[in-house]
Amino acid sequence: MLDAKGLISSFIEPWRNSRFANIHQAPWDFVGNIEALLRQQIAGLDPSYQRVDEVAVHRTARLEPGAVVKGPAIIGPNCFIAAAAYLRGGVYLERDCIIGPSSELKTSVMFARSKLAHMNFVGDSIIGADVNIEAGVIIANYRNELESRNIRIGYREQVINTGVGKFGALVGDGSRIGANAVIAPGALLERGSIVGRLQLIDQKPED
Repeated sequence: MLDAKGLISSFIEPWRNSRFANIHQAPWDFVGNIEALLRQQIAGLDPSYQRVDEVAVHRTARLEPGAVVKGPAIIGPNCFIAAAAYLRGGVYLERDCIIGPSSELKTSVMFARSKLAHMNFVGDSIIGADVNIEAGVIIANYRNELESRNIRIGYREQVINTGVGKFGALVGDGSRIGANAVIAPGALLERGSIVGRLQLIDQKPED
């Protein structure tokens, strides 16, 4: 039987040494609690972070004019957020992350050296380390097309009922997602996954 509470650490190696290491939740439950968790973390940050309300930005990070970051959010060392990027709903960037122009990141965490190119949407997701997401990629978080909004995932011949209405993806370390790909809500992409350009990934079970 799948241990959903162990999925994050099995997909994302840095999780074990991160500020969330003591949290053992299914990925969809973690992102559902991310705002409260970030508020707790912000309260304990060292002086290398500059705080404005609920947004904490490391002194080595760079935000271009026109970027919008709504709290709670933690922007780690050497991160770069380009003009017209929009971060909201609880966002954590570990370090050396890049958010390209006109990209939206909502209720999500990204680990070291991961990148969004430009004109992306990533919602309610956990992105591992060294993940490269090319331009125009959508990681959707809500099944607007279905009568039932409950997200169910087909994974390793099992059906996972998340019990939530919003969840994007758990993307393992080192994954590559090509331009204009679409990841449907409720995706589990293991370490080193390759998603081709214009490809659709939909792990919704048929039944």
